[in-house]
Amino acid sequence: MTHAPLHGHHLIAGRRQAEAPPTLRATDPSTGSPLEPPFAEATAAEVDRALALAEAAFEADRGRPAEHRAALLDAIADEIEALGEALVERATAETGLPAARIRGERGRTCGQLRMFADVVREGRWVDARIDTARPDRKPAPRPDLRRMHVPLGPVVVFGASNFPLAFSVAGGDTASALAAGCPVVVKAHPAHPGTSEWVGRAVNQAVARTGLHPGTFSMLHTASPERSQDLVRHPLTRAVGFTGSLRAGRALFDAAAARPEPIPVYAEMGSTNPVVVLPEALAEEGDAIADGLAGSLTLGAGQFCTCPGVVLGVRGPALDRFAERLAAAVGATGPFTLLHAGIREGYEAGVQRWDVTDGVRLLARGTENDGETATPALAAVAVVSAAAFREDDGLREEVFGPATLLVEADDEADLEAAVRALDGHLTGTLWGTDDELAARPALVATLARRVGRLIVRGYPTGVEVSPAMQHGGPYPATTDARSTSVGTAAIERFARPVCFQDAPEAVLPPELHDANPRGVWRLVDGALTRDPVGAPGRTEA
Repeated sequence: MTHAPLHGHHLIAGRRQAEAPPTLRATDPSTGSPLEPPFAEATAAEVDRALALAEAAFEADRGRPAEHRAALLDAIADEIEALGEALVERATAETGLPAARIRGERGRTCGQLRMFADVVREGRWVDARIDTARPDRKPAPRPDLRRMHVPLGPVVVFGASNFPLAFSVAGGDTASALAAGCPVVVKAHPAHPGTSEWVGRAVNQAVARTGLHPGTFSMLHTASPERSQDLVRHPLTRAVGFTGSLRAGRALFDAAAARPEPIPVYAEMGSTNPVVVLPEALAEEGDAIADGLAGSLTLGAGQFCTCPGVVLGVRGPALDRFAERLAAAVGATGPFTLLHAGIREGYEAGVQRWDVTDGVRLLARGTENDGETATPALAAVAVVSAAAFREDDGLREEVFGPATLLVEADDEADLEAAVRALDGHLTGTLWGTDDELAARPALVATLARRVGRLIVRGYPTGVEVSPAMQHGGPYPATTDARSTSVGTAAIERFARPVCFQDAPEAVLPPELHDANPRGVWRLVDGALTRDPVGAPGRTEA
């Protein structure tokens, strides 16, 4: 299929627009070569226009049946797939990621769009609750109370650098916000503007196909922190989704909190995803754990938010053998291509910080191979004592890329103290035998308090897109540990509960009508049911 060439403009409510001249340009990280075309930088007026049209779309379409939102999500997936290899080729050129990775990520992106379409159709996510009136109740009557979740309004989504499709223009934040009924304004990531334009055009086609207001979706290009702040501070923005660095995420969070009317910012900002290896497990299968950990550490050049950046264990022969095996596996790897020069600079600065820190010793770095890539990174393993790890805050900061820090504890009490010193993380992993884990409930509980997902005898890279997934964690992993950016529960971030008291049916959403015309599951007088209110044979609580 032939597609119109990239134009480098913003997509505002279905139209291409650009007030400022094109100044942004993507670079192929493998070659260092600039890519055509250049892209326009958004203006404050374009930010305002996109959000005004998003608000108009919210007002125009919020009474539409849920099926319209489900059809939109399905249509977006169809349109992305219709882009074919043009999307894959541009994404590989802008990111240096292999084509197979991009195709897999495209499948994940389209799969989660269709998953949210199913969530919208099924309707349980609105959490409908009905307490019917009891006028004869003593000492006071009970009014009729009906509660459910409703959409917040326009949502701003910031595309991530490390997932050009799954956490980008039509990624999980956009899919879950649209599923909730919120129009979306996306700030495309400046490292892959062409990929973003392709996907943005696909979303526009889907909006037009399904007959929704064109302001349902807009996309702006900008590398300006000021424009990013404008998007967050705009009075029509009702929530923000972000995946990126702690520095940038915290700046957006602070801007949102300082507004006259604060709004939620759901920011995923970094995680070292600690892995705790216990002595008996190391003695029994230390080589296999080390090999698997090396693969997890270097997967995608370590540019996953779930990369295992810290490993903790107790000193002894088993940990020594494990460290040697891990160092050998990592040292045998060649240079990796990082997504862009900024990530490479941050990665090298992080490894260099380890190298000059007292008490830290580099065990291995990957093999040099000059000239193969413009953004090379050599994998790294370093070792430090648990005492030094606890005392130096900088050692607990994420080094984004294929690097991990092995923390050696003197004994199990020292190990548990190091785990207590951890900040919040997306994941935490425990390697231990069944007996070891059963004998250490305090260690398990301590690690669980610091993570959003606790993994036993596995590796953190790889996030299943499913109803039970939790991809979030205590600060600084995210700004709100109660939320997830992956899985069906992600929709809850972009909705709020409303209770209707003694409201006539004409005022109520269909999910709260007596007859339950959508057939959703509801909690009616304390009983979970899909039956109409007052259905024969149903027991009232």
